[in-house]
Amino acid sequence: MNRLDAFAVIADVHGNLPALEAVAEDIARRGIDVVVNLGDHASGPLWPGETVALLKQQTWVQIAGNCDRQVVHQAPAEQGDSDRFAFEHLSAQQREWMAALPATARVTDEILAFHGTPSDDAAYLLESVERGRIALARPAEIEERLTGVHAQVMLCGHSHLPRIVRIRDTLIVNPGSVGLPAYTHDRPEPHAVETGSPGARYAILEKRERGWHAQLLAVPYDYVVAAERAKRNGRPDWELALRTGYATT
Repeated sequence: MNRLDAFAVIADVHGNLPALEAVAEDIARRGIDVVVNLGDHASGPLWPGETVALLKQQTWVQIAGNCDRQVVHQAPAEQGDSDRFAFEHLSAQQREWMAALPATARVTDEILAFHGTPSDDAAYLLESVERGRIALARPAEIEERLTGVHAQVMLCGHSHLPRIVRIRDTLIVNPGSVGLPAYTHDRPEPHAVETGSPGARYAILEKRERGWHAQLLAVPYDYVVAAERAKRNGRPDWELALRTGYATT
């Protein structure tokens, strides 16, 4: 793929099938043929098997995220609740498909895709955590995390926070999360990530006369169905996040 003028970017589906279906329908309605999926496909108490089955049918550019790596390479006894639920509800063939996904993808000569940072799928690129709060990282921090890596456009996920950042001549886009709008995490220290609304997020990039243009979108879907699914599977934390976009009350 040497030339690309428009494409969609998704990330962090986390087994949320109705959210993924809504985003895929919105992308198709806009006539966009190329989609880049930045990983974390299945982990979570929702529909991991059904989600991976749908993803396997696509001709999209797809890479693995940290949760995908953990699901397929960690022993179930070492996995967290979300990864273990996915492991138990994926077929061997689906896990093999996830295990074969690359960690990064050079979409074109000018576009690089990865999940967290180019060197660490479990690290934030555009955010820093201090004293339990997550915030936009300073330009020098972002540049340090990109040491030795160059591209006109970089695509990252992992934080679930939609952002468009420009560092020197590089446009960096995090499309946000398709399937999980809030969560709590303990790396690098305990903190909460919250978007404040339950929409399914993705991004569209277009190459125009003055360069690449990025647009962040939030698609409505029946999040109550997803929240009820999380509740039935014993995850009130996911239920809250899916209903509200907040991780704490």
